Amino acid sequence: MTVLQLTILIILVALLFDFINGFHDAANSVATIVATRVLTPLQAVAWAAFFNFVSAFTFGTGVASTVGRGFVDLSLVTPAVIPAGLLGAITWDLITWWLGLPTSSSHALIGGYAGAAVANAAFTLGPSRALEGLVTGEWSRTLAFIVVAPVLGLALAYVLMIAIHWIFRTASPGVMDRYFRKLQLISAALYSFAHGTNDAQKTMGIITGVLVTGGLIPTFHVPVWVVLAAHASIALGTLSGGWRIVHTMGSRLTKLKPRGGFCAETAAASSILFATALHLPVSTTHVIAGAIAGVGSIQRVKAVRWGIAQQIAWAWILTIPASAAIAAFAFLVLSRIWR
Repeated sequence: MTVLQLTILIILVALLFDFINGFHDAANSVATIVATRVLTPLQAVAWAAFFNFVSAFTFGTGVASTVGRGFVDLSLVTPAVIPAGLLGAITWDLITWWLGLPTSSSHALIGGYAGAAVANAAFTLGPSRALEGLVTGEWSRTLAFIVVAPVLGLALAYVLMIAIHWIFRTASPGVMDRYFRKLQLISAALYSFAHGTNDAQKTMGIITGVLVTGGLIPTFHVPVWVVLAAHASIALGTLSGGWRIVHTMGSRLTKLKPRGGFCAETAAASSILFATALHLPVSTTHVIAGAIAGVGSIQRVKAVRWGIAQQIAWAWILTIPASAAIAAFAFLVLSRIWR
């Protein structure tokens, strides 16, 4: 297999991950608007997919650069590293999708990429130097935002709910719901837009890394066709839906009304766009889950099913190490095949 053929194969696997990302994270984009019955599931995924794609034309490629060269040493990225990392992320995504757990595709990708790079460093340089496969620069901020992002989403949603209850203190619940059923179309679009611009950039970073290591482009600069391909894949994945996770996010975590859905989506979108402006890859799943919990807790703490939230939290904790372990094993297999 030539370098060009191998590069094309890896790019196709990366776009498959993006499709599964959209499929897996479609639930995050549509759970609230489906749970509040503002749109039907089919209408909701079409709405989300459109804004996932539209976001391709904004916010640049800062997140892509962080993912592509901020986590692993590109000098240790071989033809086996990237597909192994993608296989680790895809496998973990499919496992958690089957279990109905809304885990982070973003952190699965980062974990898989890192696991494969560490395995290669151990294989090439020796086990004692395995961690040389990682670039420490962006890890601290990214790991910090695993906590910061959902907490920020929760706090913003909580504050928005308080503000709305005060502004509409004389209105009946029926009037509020009619009003926010329309506003939720805007908040759902904003959330899908934010989801697309952060999540699609992660795959852009991986594909651009492939092009650099394959010698097809001289420096790390994301081509326009990569931007469009990544966003198209995530939009198509969103169209396919992910109804197991919709059920967990939209109804099992807490019960939502249109005003709550509006606050959750607006808070989550604001948090994600803030992170995107900082060029940080964050988990859109974590953020929307935090925002939904913030909405539920405004009524009373028991309105949030904390047992479900605990299951989700454990899945979050396991995502990076689990996808890294799967990717490391995949690297060992692929390195033997392509030796």
